[in-house]
Amino acid sequence: MRLAPAGRLRLLFLAVALAAGIRAGDRPYELSGRILPKARAAISLFGATAPFSAATLTDSQGRFRFRALAPGQYTVAVLIPGRGELRKTVDVGPGSADLNRRVAIEVGVEDSELVSRDVQRDQSTVSARELSVPDAARREYREAQKKLSRRDVPAAVAHLERAVGMAPQFSAAWNTLGTIAYQSHHYGRAEEHFRKALDQDPYSFEPLVNLGGALLTEGKIDEALSYNLFAVLTRPKDALANSQLGLNYFAIGNLDLGQKYLDIAKRIDPGHFSYPQLTLAEIYLRRHEPAAAARELHDFLQRHPDAPQTARVRDLLEKLEK
Repeated sequence: MRLAPAGRLRLLFLAVALAAGIRAGDRPYELSGRILPKARAAISLFGATAPFSAATLTDSQGRFRFRALAPGQYTVAVLIPGRGELRKTVDVGPGSADLNRRVAIEVGVEDSELVSRDVQRDQSTVSARELSVPDAARREYREAQKKLSRRDVPAAVAHLERAVGMAPQFSAAWNTLGTIAYQSHHYGRAEEHFRKALDQDPYSFEPLVNLGGALLTEGKIDEALSYNLFAVLTRPKDALANSQLGLNYFAIGNLDLGQKYLDIAKRIDPGHFSYPQLTLAEIYLRRHEPAAAARELHDFLQRHPDAPQTARVRDLLEKLEK
């Protein structure tokens, strides 16, 4: 899920690129990656700004591949059993691909960078409500994931709605419905779905951080702050949680705390789809520090060559560096 609270926060550039579909005649992109040091892992790929989901396993050398991708931003989630999980944003498009439309990445998985084993263990604890979800509802959920891998969003929504119809306690299905609604710009509906997901599983991180993002996008700044703060306390190594908390503090005028958490988000995932560099540049400009703002904008351009904000960022850089 991505964050785009541009209207209420008055940010210059915080408009997030939506992944485009693959048009007839277009050649799709391919993403290949390698885990370093090599490890067996489950790899999930999520659309950061548009509904999409796919999964695979690494080979014995820690390599993985996803084919037939549309241009856009994706979140790569690496889960190493017994060790933890790491997430990384990847831009897929002409600026990051080679002449054969292939994007290659390496993902470092040092233990210090992974979500801790204790957090993973907590997440694996299944509630009685989750255990009560019938197999038929789980089948609908799996079918929804297959439809998302083909970018058939209406069919995915239909499967998810059948799943929660059979099992209103199915938190993961509510969360996925909320994510699709958010990425389709139906923010009020997304908020409702995330609340239902969190009601069914109050300890689930995904609907917690997603609800914080939805509220922030809707301009419910004060209410969003409690969720975004709790998300960071729950998972301090999560880039999205830190970025949203930084944006939240920026929105209420606390530039120091805004900078603190945006810097943390950038350290965790420098290419994160929430574009922390752009808000950091705005903070530096408000402090009359144009050189620092320019450094953030250069970093943004290096990491996101295909972003729709590129031309505006270059124009601002030209003015700052005159």
